Amino acid sequence: MIEIVKPMDIEKRSFEIITEILGDRTFAPEVAPVVKRVIHTTADFDYADNLIFSEDAVKKGIEALKGGCHIVTDTNMAMAGINKTILKKLGGEVHCFISDPDVAAEAKERGVTRATVSMERAAMLDKNCIFAIGNAPTALLEIKKLMDEGRLTPALIIGVPVGFVNVVESKENIIGCDVPYIVARGRKGGSNVAAAICNALMYQITR
Repeated sequence: MIEIVKPMDIEKRSFEIITEILGDRTFAPEVAPVVKRVIHTTADFDYADNLIFSEDAVKKGIEALKGGCHIVTDTNMAMAGINKTILKKLGGEVHCFISDPDVAAEAKERGVTRATVSMERAAMLDKNCIFAIGNAPTALLEIKKLMDEGRLTPALIIGVPVGFVNVVESKENIIGCDVPYIVARGRKGGSNVAAAICNALMYQITR
């Protein structure tokens, strides 16, 4: 039977359905909106189990955004999906260096991925940054390397690349590190998931 829902109520009804399907599953109050928005974005309930949160990761991410934190992504798709209007009101902006011609040229010359060079560029930003990685495991690997070298201290790492080569390993490399993180364990993820998590944090501030 087709359910009649007004256009402005579709998202609300979707979240009601998600809550109904989750049943007696419970999450911390600040974590639940993140999990549900990722499920809303993907229609994949595996994320109720796959998303791993370091202690107070959501609270720390929200506080960083309230303080005007910027967001670095590894894809233009993730950048497009982030609510830049809200982020701007909070004093932040989104950065993605992946398509910069000089990044591509340097990556080719050095024989590394553009994501690797992009993270090096991001480390030079004089800003407190959340890193939202939805595609490139090499971005996560480079972030960890830069942290180990003392060149980068992210406000939060959102590690949700999707795929097969070094995806699981790059995520496990982040779990247990000394900065706040939200990681989608396993092979699942994507730029849409990275953007959804960023938006879920911001919506807790503005809604």
